[in-house]
Amino acid sequence: QMQLVESGGGLVQAGGSLRLSCAASERTFSSYVMAWFRQAPGKEREFVAAINRSGSSTYYGDSVKGRFIISRDNAKNTVYLQMSSLKPEDTAVYSCAADYKRRAIWYNIRASSYDYWGQGTQVTVSS
Repeated sequence: QMQLVESGGGLVQAGGSLRLSCAASERTFSSYVMAWFRQAPGKEREFVAAINRSGSSTYYGDSVKGRFIISRDNAKNTVYLQMSSLKPEDTAVYSCAADYKRRAIWYNIRASSYDYWGQGTQVTVSS
């Protein structure tokens, strides 16, 4: 049973930056596609970004493309989300997720497809 623990959230002004981290308990971390999702109050969970097992490919949601960067360090069992040019509408609880299943297309934007989730970290962007 993989455990995921996010950190790095907080309060930041619009235009600022934050880096989120997600540490995994599994030594087989490199076997998982990793992703970040977010959920704002009263809204559905939204796909943010995904990264493949080796870290060579990434995929982003339209709302964060060009502003956020997902990366991973398999030696440290950690996935990161570098967030820049933050906007008030980026305010949400950000959660990382892990997908073990092999797919014809490596990424998946549906939250229900992911096997493990972290508890989430709050990001608040003030205007």
